[in-house]
Amino acid sequence: MDQLPSLSALRAFEASARHLSMTLAARELHVTPGAVSLQVRDLETALGVRLFERRARSLALTAEGADYFATLRTAFRLIREATTALTMRARDTVLTVTCTAGFATHWLVPRLLRFEQAHPDIDLRISASYRTMDFQRDGIDIAIRHGLGGYEGLASERLLDDQYVPVCTPEIAAALGTSPPADALASLTLIHDVYRRDWQLWLEAAGATKVDATRGPIFTDGMGAYHAMKAGLGIALMRRSFIEQELVDGTLVAPFPIGLASTLAYHLVYPPAALERPAIAAFRAWLFSEVSRTTPPV
Repeated sequence: MDQLPSLSALRAFEASARHLSMTLAARELHVTPGAVSLQVRDLETALGVRLFERRARSLALTAEGADYFATLRTAFRLIREATTALTMRARDTVLTVTCTAGFATHWLVPRLLRFEQAHPDIDLRISASYRTMDFQRDGIDIAIRHGLGGYEGLASERLLDDQYVPVCTPEIAAALGTSPPADALASLTLIHDVYRRDWQLWLEAAGATKVDATRGPIFTDGMGAYHAMKAGLGIALMRRSFIEQELVDGTLVAPFPIGLASTLAYHLVYPPAALERPAIAAFRAWLFSEVSRTTPPV
């Protein structure tokens, strides 16, 4: 015959021959036993050869069927191996990273050009999410999470420490002059994110306990607080690592040298065997090199 039999018929025959059961073959292929039986009969008709001896409670291959099955089994194995090799090669160039939106916007994205220049062959995809991820189910290769570290069944490395500093626009900083925090912040709007207690802790560390730490607007995420501060609404507590370049450029100012340390940090989290993939190992090495090149602003 000039044309090849249909692939579905060949799969039905191969599975039936492997199990010596059309019922088990149907279960594997997610079709009905009747559909498998029909496909096998159509294949026998197309080939003009009987492939099975059908008995009351059993199924047996004919001599021709056994020869055909041996060849098909090898062919299907080669197809599976070729497909696996192809998809693995494609997957090795794709790297999916999950992190919070704040980390992506303030820290990761401004640095990505250097990663792309160093690794143009890696297709980096960023998933901004706060939720707990299932690496295998969600197709995630590596995660950056904010917390205490220690994730069951996963490798976790401390990547970036937190230190909160009050930050404002240069115009507001100029108006503050050299006044101590207790005087400078007495009437200035304090901008809060969801962690409102941070201002109280910072004011206590700065010895400005008479300043009302509860006044000022609250934003449900750091991005809202950041944009309000950039718009000149007041002064906000920001992670120093997030606004490092803006402090260096002078587009933002940290008018007080006191920083509020945190027990929380950003951690790099990944399955134990993840670093066997070159793309993941390269991204990890790049992240730590970026952290090491950070120069605290003065």
